Amino acid sequence: MAIRLASRIAAVKPSPTIAAENKARELRARGVDVISLTVGEPDFDTPKAVKQAGIKAIEEGFTKYMPTAGTPELRQAVCTKLARENGVEYRPEQVIVSVGAKHTIYNLLMALVDPGDEVIIPAPYWVSYPDMVLLAGGRPVIVETSAERGFKMTAEELSAAITPRTKLLILNTPSNPTGAAYTKAELEALAKVVVEKDILVCSDEIYEKLVYDGFVQTAFASLSPEVYARTITVNGLSKAYAMTGWRLGYGAGPVEVIRAMEVVQSQSTSNPSSVTIKAATFALANPAEELPMMVAEFDRRRRFLVDALGSLPGVTCAMPTGAFYAFPNVSRLLGRKTREGRTIATSYDLADYLLDAARVGTVAGAAFGAEGYLRLSYATAMPKIEEAVARMRTALSALE
Repeated sequence: MAIRLASRIAAVKPSPTIAAENKARELRARGVDVISLTVGEPDFDTPKAVKQAGIKAIEEGFTKYMPTAGTPELRQAVCTKLARENGVEYRPEQVIVSVGAKHTIYNLLMALVDPGDEVIIPAPYWVSYPDMVLLAGGRPVIVETSAERGFKMTAEELSAAITPRTKLLILNTPSNPTGAAYTKAELEALAKVVVEKDILVCSDEIYEKLVYDGFVQTAFASLSPEVYARTITVNGLSKAYAMTGWRLGYGAGPVEVIRAMEVVQSQSTSNPSSVTIKAATFALANPAEELPMMVAEFDRRRRFLVDALGSLPGVTCAMPTGAFYAFPNVSRLLGRKTREGRTIATSYDLADYLLDAARVGTVAGAAFGAEGYLRLSYATAMPKIEEAVARMRTALSALE
Protein backbone atom coordinates (compact mmCIF):
# COMPACT_ATOMS: atom_id res chain seq x y z
CA MET A 1 0.00 0.00 0.00
CA ALA A 2 1.34 3.41 -0.96
CA ILE A 3 0.95 5.92 1.84
CA ARG A 4 0.27 9.46 0.72
CA LEU A 5 1.30 12.05 3.28
CA ALA A 6 -0.43 15.39 3.74
CA SER A 7 0.79 17.99 1.27
CA ARG A 8 1.67 20.36 4.13
CA ILE A 9 4.53 18.04 5.13
CA ALA A 10 6.24 18.54 1.77
CA ALA A 11 6.29 22.29 2.39
CA VAL A 12 8.27 22.12 5.63
CA LYS A 13 11.57 20.65 6.78
CA PRO A 14 12.80 19.25 10.08
CA SER A 15 14.36 21.78 12.45
CA PRO A 16 17.95 22.37 11.23
CA THR A 17 19.19 23.10 14.76
CA ILE A 18 17.82 19.80 16.04
CA ALA A 19 19.22 18.03 12.98
CA ALA A 20 22.68 19.50 13.64
CA GLU A 21 22.57 18.44 17.29
CA ASN A 22 21.39 14.96 16.31
CA LYS A 23 24.45 14.56 14.07
CA ALA A 24 26.70 15.51 16.98
CA ARG A 25 24.88 13.11 19.30
CA GLU A 26 25.21 10.25 16.83
CA LEU A 27 28.97 10.78 16.67
CA ARG A 28 29.24 10.97 20.47
CA ALA A 29 27.24 7.74 20.74
CA ARG A 30 29.92 6.10 18.59
CA GLY A 31 32.61 7.32 20.95
CA VAL A 32 33.71 10.35 18.89
CA ASP A 33 34.85 13.37 20.90
CA VAL A 34 32.52 16.06 19.55
CA ILE A 35 32.06 19.56 21.00
CA SER A 36 28.57 20.73 20.12
CA LEU A 37 27.87 24.46 19.88
CA THR A 38 24.53 23.84 18.18
CA VAL A 39 21.72 23.98 20.71
CA GLY A 40 20.39 26.99 22.59
CA GLU A 41 20.31 25.27 25.94
CA PRO A 42 21.97 26.70 29.07
CA ASP A 43 24.53 24.33 30.53
CA PHE A 44 23.54 25.46 34.02
CA ASP A 45 21.22 23.39 36.19
CA THR A 46 17.65 24.43 36.98
CA PRO A 47 17.70 26.45 40.24
CA LYS A 48 17.53 24.13 43.23
CA ALA A 49 14.47 25.81 44.74
CA VAL A 50 12.56 25.40 41.46
CA LYS A 51 13.47 21.72 41.32
CA GLN A 52 12.30 21.31 44.90
CA ALA A 53 8.94 22.84 43.96
CA GLY A 54 8.58 20.20 41.26
CA ILE A 55 9.59 17.40 43.61
CA LYS A 56 7.10 18.64 46.18
CA ALA A 57 4.35 18.58 43.55
CA ILE A 58 5.09 14.92 42.83
CA GLU A 59 5.21 14.00 46.51
CA GLU A 60 1.88 15.74 47.13
CA GLY A 61 0.21 13.94 44.24
CA PHE A 62 -0.12 16.98 42.01
CA THR A 63 -0.01 14.69 38.97
CA LYS A 64 -3.44 14.92 37.36
CA TYR A 65 -4.97 16.71 34.39
CA MET A 66 -4.89 20.49 34.68
CA PRO A 67 -6.91 23.27 33.01
CA THR A 68 -5.88 23.49 29.35
CA ALA A 69 -4.45 27.03 29.56
CA GLY A 70 -2.78 26.46 32.94
CA THR A 71 -3.93 26.78 36.52
CA PRO A 72 -5.38 30.08 37.71
CA GLU A 73 -2.38 30.42 40.04
CA LEU A 74 0.14 30.09 37.23
CA ARG A 75 -1.73 32.42 34.89
CA GLN A 76 -1.85 34.98 37.69
CA ALA A 77 1.87 34.47 38.32
CA VAL A 78 2.52 35.30 34.65
CA CYS A 79 0.40 38.46 34.99
CA THR A 80 2.29 39.49 38.11
CA LYS A 81 5.63 38.91 36.39
CA LEU A 82 4.66 40.92 33.31
CA ALA A 83 3.44 43.83 35.43
CA ARG A 84 6.47 43.79 37.73
CA GLU A 85 9.19 43.32 35.13
CA ASN A 86 7.74 44.55 31.85
CA GLY A 87 5.25 47.26 32.78
CA VAL A 88 2.24 45.61 31.11
CA GLU A 89 -0.99 44.72 32.88
CA TYR A 90 -2.88 41.55 31.97
CA ARG A 91 -5.74 39.56 33.49
CA PRO A 92 -5.39 35.76 33.86
CA GLU A 93 -7.88 35.19 31.03
CA GLN A 94 -5.43 37.02 28.74
CA VAL A 95 -2.75 34.40 29.41
CA ILE A 96 -2.19 30.90 28.07
CA VAL A 97 0.50 28.52 29.32
CA SER A 98 1.80 25.98 26.81
CA VAL A 99 4.40 23.25 26.34
CA GLY A 100 7.25 25.68 25.68
CA ALA A 101 7.33 29.05 23.94
CA LYS A 102 7.62 27.20 20.61
CA HIS A 103 4.26 25.60 21.29
CA THR A 104 2.80 28.99 22.21
CA ILE A 105 3.86 30.43 18.85
CA TYR A 106 2.49 27.41 16.99
CA ASN A 107 -0.85 27.77 18.77
CA LEU A 108 -0.91 31.46 17.87
CA LEU A 109 -0.28 30.85 14.19
CA MET A 110 -2.89 28.10 14.03
CA ALA A 111 -5.40 30.40 15.72
CA LEU A 112 -4.69 33.46 13.53
CA VAL A 113 -3.48 32.46 10.09
CA ASP A 114 -5.78 31.51 7.21
CA PRO A 115 -4.51 30.09 3.91
CA GLY A 116 -2.88 32.91 1.97
CA ASP A 117 -2.40 35.18 4.98
CA GLU A 118 1.06 36.75 5.10
CA VAL A 119 3.34 36.76 8.13
CA ILE A 120 6.33 39.11 8.10
CA ILE A 121 9.56 37.63 9.46
CA PRO A 122 12.83 39.62 9.59
CA ALA A 123 15.90 37.62 8.56
CA PRO A 124 18.04 36.21 10.06
CA TYR A 125 15.23 34.41 11.87
CA TRP A 126 14.75 31.52 14.24
CA VAL A 127 14.53 28.43 12.05
CA SER A 128 11.00 27.41 13.06
CA TYR A 129 9.14 30.64 12.27
CA PRO A 130 8.73 30.18 8.48
CA ASP A 131 7.88 26.49 8.71
CA MET A 132 5.26 27.02 11.39
CA VAL A 133 3.66 29.69 9.19
CA LEU A 134 3.62 27.19 6.30
CA LEU A 135 2.04 24.53 8.49
CA ALA A 136 -0.71 27.01 9.32
CA GLY A 137 -1.30 27.58 5.59
CA GLY A 138 0.19 31.06 5.58
CA ARG A 139 2.91 32.68 3.51
CA PRO A 140 6.14 33.74 5.21
CA VAL A 141 7.29 37.15 3.96
CA ILE A 142 10.99 37.40 4.70
CA VAL A 143 12.48 40.87 5.20
CA GLU A 144 16.24 40.86 4.74
CA THR A 145 18.26 42.87 7.24
CA SER A 146 21.94 43.75 7.09
CA ALA A 147 24.94 43.31 9.33
CA GLU A 148 25.70 47.00 8.85
CA ARG A 149 22.43 47.86 10.62
CA GLY A 150 22.95 45.25 13.29
CA PHE A 151 20.54 42.75 11.72
CA LYS A 152 17.54 44.88 12.72
CA MET A 153 14.56 45.70 10.53
CA THR A 154 13.74 49.36 10.01
CA ALA A 155 10.29 50.92 10.04
CA GLU A 156 10.66 51.65 6.33
CA GLU A 157 11.42 48.01 5.57
CA LEU A 158 8.46 46.86 7.63
CA SER A 159 6.11 49.29 5.91
CA ALA A 160 7.27 48.20 2.47
CA ALA A 161 6.61 44.53 3.30
CA ILE A 162 3.00 45.04 4.40
CA THR A 163 0.22 44.16 1.94
CA PRO A 164 -3.55 43.76 2.28
CA ARG A 165 -2.89 40.08 3.14
CA THR A 166 -0.52 40.83 6.04
CA LYS A 167 -1.86 39.34 9.28
CA LEU A 168 1.12 39.31 11.62
CA LEU A 169 4.69 40.41 12.26
CA ILE A 170 6.95 38.07 14.22
CA LEU A 171 9.52 40.10 16.12
CA ASN A 172 12.25 38.41 18.17
CA THR A 173 14.36 40.59 20.45
CA PRO A 174 16.96 39.72 21.62
CA SER A 175 17.32 37.62 18.50
CA ASN A 176 18.10 34.02 17.84
CA PRO A 177 20.44 33.64 15.91
CA THR A 178 22.18 37.03 15.85
CA GLY A 179 21.85 38.29 19.42
CA ALA A 180 20.59 41.60 18.02
CA ALA A 181 18.33 43.57 20.37
CA TYR A 182 16.08 46.48 19.44
CA THR A 183 16.29 49.68 21.48
CA LYS A 184 13.13 51.36 22.72
CA ALA A 185 13.43 54.01 20.00
CA GLU A 186 13.75 51.34 17.31
CA LEU A 187 10.71 49.51 18.66
CA GLU A 188 8.71 52.74 18.77
CA ALA A 189 9.45 53.31 15.08
CA LEU A 190 8.20 49.82 14.23
CA ALA A 191 5.19 50.26 16.52
CA LYS A 192 4.12 53.38 14.63
CA VAL A 193 3.90 51.33 11.44
CA VAL A 194 2.10 48.49 13.20
CA VAL A 195 -0.61 50.84 14.45
CA GLU A 196 -0.93 52.78 11.17
CA LYS A 197 -1.20 49.58 9.11
CA ASP A 198 -3.31 47.83 11.76
CA ILE A 199 -1.48 44.50 11.92
CA LEU A 200 -0.81 42.14 14.82
CA VAL A 201 2.58 41.43 16.37
CA CYS A 202 3.98 38.27 17.94
CA SER A 203 6.71 39.62 20.22
CA ASP A 204 9.02 36.72 21.08
CA GLU A 205 10.89 37.87 24.20
CA ILE A 206 12.27 34.54 25.40
CA TYR A 207 15.82 35.95 25.73
CA GLU A 208 14.75 39.14 27.55
CA LYS A 209 16.91 38.52 30.63
CA LEU A 210 20.05 37.58 28.70
CA VAL A 211 21.35 41.02 27.71
CA TYR A 212 24.76 42.63 28.14
CA ASP A 213 26.65 45.91 28.29
CA GLY A 214 23.86 47.67 30.17
CA PHE A 215 21.26 47.14 27.47
CA VAL A 216 17.71 47.84 28.67
CA GLN A 217 15.07 45.48 27.32
CA THR A 218 11.69 46.98 26.37
CA ALA A 219 8.50 44.91 26.09
CA PHE A 220 6.82 45.71 22.79
CA ALA A 221 3.35 45.66 24.35
CA SER A 222 4.41 48.37 26.85
CA LEU A 223 4.87 51.06 24.19
CA SER A 224 1.27 52.32 24.05
CA PRO A 225 -2.34 51.17 24.52
CA GLU A 226 -2.69 50.88 20.74
CA VAL A 227 0.37 48.64 20.52
CA TYR A 228 -0.74 46.61 23.55
CA ALA A 229 -4.05 45.85 21.82
CA ARG A 230 -2.21 44.42 18.79
CA THR A 231 0.53 42.45 20.56
CA ILE A 232 0.78 38.85 21.69
CA THR A 233 3.80 38.59 23.98
CA VAL A 234 5.54 35.21 24.03
CA ASN A 235 7.99 34.15 26.71
CA GLY A 236 8.96 31.15 28.80
CA LEU A 237 11.26 29.68 31.41
CA SER A 238 13.68 27.67 29.27
CA LYS A 239 16.46 30.23 28.94
CA ALA A 240 16.51 32.43 32.06
CA TYR A 241 15.71 29.56 34.45
CA ALA A 242 17.62 26.81 32.60
CA MET A 243 14.37 24.83 32.35
CA THR A 244 14.53 23.64 28.73
CA GLY A 245 13.41 20.09 29.49
CA TRP A 246 10.54 21.20 31.71
CA ARG A 247 8.74 22.64 28.63
CA LEU A 248 6.89 25.72 29.81
CA GLY A 249 6.10 28.79 27.73
CA TYR A 250 3.34 31.35 27.80
CA GLY A 251 1.55 33.95 25.74
CA ALA A 252 -0.31 37.09 26.78
CA GLY A 253 -2.55 39.18 24.58
CA PRO A 254 -6.09 40.04 23.54
CA VAL A 255 -8.69 37.78 25.15
CA GLU A 256 -10.19 36.60 21.85
CA VAL A 257 -6.76 35.52 20.57
CA ILE A 258 -5.85 33.71 23.79
CA ARG A 259 -9.19 31.88 23.81
CA ALA A 260 -8.64 30.76 20.23
CA MET A 261 -5.16 29.52 21.15
CA GLU A 262 -6.70 27.60 24.04
CA VAL A 263 -9.09 25.88 21.62
CA VAL A 264 -6.12 24.80 19.48
CA GLN A 265 -4.24 23.57 22.52
CA SER A 266 -7.27 21.70 23.84
CA GLN A 267 -7.28 19.57 20.69
CA SER A 268 -3.53 18.88 20.65
CA THR A 269 -1.56 18.68 23.90
CA SER A 270 -4.12 19.87 26.46
CA ASN A 271 -2.34 21.19 29.55
CA PRO A 272 1.41 21.35 30.18
CA SER A 273 2.78 18.89 32.74
CA SER A 274 1.21 19.40 36.16
CA VAL A 275 4.60 19.09 37.83
CA THR A 276 6.07 21.75 35.56
CA ILE A 277 3.10 24.00 36.30
CA LYS A 278 3.92 23.91 40.02
CA ALA A 279 7.64 24.50 39.43
CA ALA A 280 6.90 27.37 37.04
CA THR A 281 4.47 29.02 39.44
CA PHE A 282 7.20 29.03 42.07
CA ALA A 283 9.86 30.24 39.60
CA LEU A 284 7.84 33.21 38.38
CA ALA A 285 7.10 34.30 41.93
CA ASN A 286 10.72 33.89 43.01
CA PRO A 287 13.17 35.28 40.43
CA ALA A 288 16.22 33.03 40.16
CA GLU A 289 19.08 34.08 42.45
CA GLU A 290 21.37 32.28 40.01
CA LEU A 291 20.44 34.52 37.07
CA PRO A 292 23.06 37.26 37.61
CA MET A 293 25.76 34.60 37.81
CA MET A 294 24.49 32.96 34.62
CA VAL A 295 24.39 36.26 32.72
CA ALA A 296 27.88 37.18 33.91
CA GLU A 297 29.24 33.84 32.76
CA PHE A 298 27.49 34.07 29.40
CA ASP A 299 29.00 37.54 29.03
CA ARG A 300 32.49 36.19 29.74
CA ARG A 301 32.05 33.47 27.14
CA ARG A 302 30.53 35.93 24.66
CA ARG A 303 33.54 38.20 24.78
CA PHE A 304 36.01 35.36 24.48
CA LEU A 305 34.21 33.60 21.64
CA VAL A 306 33.58 36.68 19.52
CA ASP A 307 37.20 37.82 19.86
CA ALA A 308 38.48 34.32 19.13
CA LEU A 309 36.26 33.88 16.08
CA GLY A 310 37.47 37.19 14.71
CA SER A 311 41.02 35.87 14.84
CA LEU A 312 40.24 32.82 12.70
CA PRO A 313 41.24 32.88 9.02
CA GLY A 314 38.43 34.22 6.83
CA VAL A 315 36.06 34.93 9.73
CA THR A 316 34.61 38.14 11.18
CA CYS A 317 32.12 38.38 14.01
CA ALA A 318 30.05 41.21 15.50
CA MET A 319 29.47 41.40 19.25
CA PRO A 320 25.89 40.29 20.09
CA THR A 321 23.81 42.35 22.52
CA GLY A 322 21.73 39.51 23.92
CA ALA A 323 20.90 35.78 23.95
CA PHE A 324 23.83 33.32 23.87
CA TYR A 325 24.78 32.99 20.23
CA ALA A 326 27.65 34.21 18.10
CA PHE A 327 26.86 34.67 14.41
CA PRO A 328 30.15 34.91 12.54
CA ASN A 329 30.42 35.90 8.89
CA VAL A 330 32.19 33.08 7.05
CA SER A 331 31.42 34.16 3.48
CA ARG A 332 35.13 34.49 2.65
CA LEU A 333 35.52 30.76 3.28
CA LEU A 334 32.89 29.74 0.75
CA GLY A 335 34.43 28.50 -2.46
CA ARG A 336 37.52 27.18 -0.67
CA LYS A 337 38.48 23.51 -0.96
CA THR A 338 39.34 20.83 1.55
CA ARG A 339 42.57 18.87 1.18
CA GLU A 340 40.47 16.09 -0.30
CA GLY A 341 39.32 18.47 -3.05
CA ARG A 342 35.76 19.02 -1.81
CA THR A 343 34.46 22.55 -2.39
CA ILE A 344 32.91 24.41 0.56
CA ALA A 345 30.08 25.96 -1.45
CA THR A 346 27.56 26.77 1.29
CA SER A 347 27.34 27.33 5.02
CA TYR A 348 25.87 23.83 5.28
CA ASP A 349 29.04 22.49 3.66
CA LEU A 350 31.17 24.45 6.11
CA ALA A 351 29.18 23.19 9.11
CA ASP A 352 29.58 19.63 7.84
CA TYR A 353 33.29 20.17 7.31
CA LEU A 354 33.79 21.50 10.83
CA LEU A 355 31.93 18.53 12.25
CA ASP A 356 33.98 16.06 10.20
CA ALA A 357 37.40 17.71 10.38
CA ALA A 358 37.29 19.53 13.73
CA ARG A 359 34.63 17.56 15.58
CA VAL A 360 32.84 20.83 16.35
CA GLY A 361 29.08 21.08 15.86
CA THR A 362 27.75 24.39 14.47
CA VAL A 363 24.58 25.39 12.59
CA ALA A 364 24.61 26.74 9.05
CA GLY A 365 23.53 30.35 8.71
CA ALA A 366 21.40 29.41 5.70
CA ALA A 367 19.05 27.64 8.12
CA PHE A 368 18.29 31.08 9.59
CA GLY A 369 17.91 32.77 6.21
CA ALA A 370 21.50 34.07 6.18
CA GLU A 371 23.86 32.26 3.85
CA GLY A 372 27.53 32.98 4.57
CA TYR A 373 27.16 32.76 8.36
CA LEU A 374 27.33 30.15 11.10
CA ARG A 375 25.57 30.11 14.45
CA LEU A 376 27.54 29.02 17.50
CA SER A 377 25.97 28.73 20.93
CA TYR A 378 28.11 29.77 23.90
CA ALA A 379 25.72 28.12 26.33
CA THR A 380 28.43 25.61 27.11
CA ALA A 381 31.42 25.52 29.42
CA MET A 382 34.38 27.79 28.68
CA PRO A 383 36.96 24.96 28.38
CA LYS A 384 34.83 23.40 25.65
CA ILE A 385 34.51 26.72 23.86
CA GLU A 386 38.27 27.25 24.02
CA GLU A 387 38.93 23.77 22.66
CA ALA A 388 36.31 24.20 19.94
CA VAL A 389 37.96 27.39 18.70
CA ALA A 390 41.38 25.71 18.66
CA ARG A 391 39.99 22.85 16.60
CA MET A 392 38.27 25.23 14.21
CA ARG A 393 41.48 27.19 13.73
CA THR A 394 43.31 24.03 12.66
CA ALA A 395 40.52 22.91 10.34
CA LEU A 396 40.02 26.30 8.68
CA SER A 397 43.75 26.79 8.22
CA ALA A 398 43.79 23.58 6.20
CA LEU A 399 41.36 24.89 3.59
CA GLU A 400 42.91 25.72 0.23
